[in-house]
Amino acid sequence: MKLAERFRVDPNGFSLKAHDPRETLDLDRERAQAMQAEDLPRLRALQERFWAQDRYALLVVLQAMDAAGKDGILKHVLSGVNPQGVDVRVFKAPTHEDLDHDYLWRCQKALPERGRIGIFNRSHYEEVLVVRVHPELLAAQRLPPGAAGNPEIWKHRFEEINAWERYLHRNGIRIVKFFLHVSKEEQRERFLERIEDPEKNWKFSKRDVEERAHWDAYQSAYEEALAATSAEHAPWYAIPADRKWFARAAVSRILVETLEAIDPRYPVLTEAQKRELEEAKRLLEAEA
Repeated sequence: MKLAERFRVDPNGFSLKAHDPRETLDLDRERAQAMQAEDLPRLRALQERFWAQDRYALLVVLQAMDAAGKDGILKHVLSGVNPQGVDVRVFKAPTHEDLDHDYLWRCQKALPERGRIGIFNRSHYEEVLVVRVHPELLAAQRLPPGAAGNPEIWKHRFEEINAWERYLHRNGIRIVKFFLHVSKEEQRERFLERIEDPEKNWKFSKRDVEERAHWDAYQSAYEEALAATSAEHAPWYAIPADRKWFARAAVSRILVETLEAIDPRYPVLTEAQKRELEEAKRLLEAEA
């Protein structure tokens, strides 16, 4: 089942309303979890070759409304890979230092090294999502006069993000982007669960509920951003997220498919390196 083809965002005709957040492709929980279990050793083996090859990096972008399951994706999908080869960056409100630079600066300096998988839990896309929904955040960025009020600013940012991601791709950083598509009703149920469960209270704040008042604005911003920035070199995948077990299985499978397309290989030793190995073997065997 090629899930990458099923959930890839088509920039020529994408509508969130046309995507059911409860979709499971007729899989039940047991089959989805079995599929994810099958993918874990595949992901682990691919990551090891990817790390050994040391030629590419992989940037995984996770974006979603609150309570869509981003943290669960990190916990369950990447539980089987070598943590030494994975970097997770969480992008919250920008600091004073961040605001003294361009909006891509803090993401640029957090990019993964060759051989590593970098995960952005939220990302540079906050600049065309939350900043768009809350114009006061844009005003705080101290842009040149007239820039913040330019009606073309979002179009310009889409162009800048596309150009940046194309640059990264050309330099060996492969990019895969996931939007976890959760329904408003499912988010409500998860918020209530966090309130009622003492062990989950820490995950919740009143501001989470206040943001629900902007639900339609966020949906519109996401829809436009995903369509404008889903490209061959940096595709978006809209993953149905009302069923956590399905979202985890889908993301796992697409990551496997992405790494398989890169086709990482173990380095081929030179003749000189082979001779060194033979000499090392001879010395070790002589100790017996």
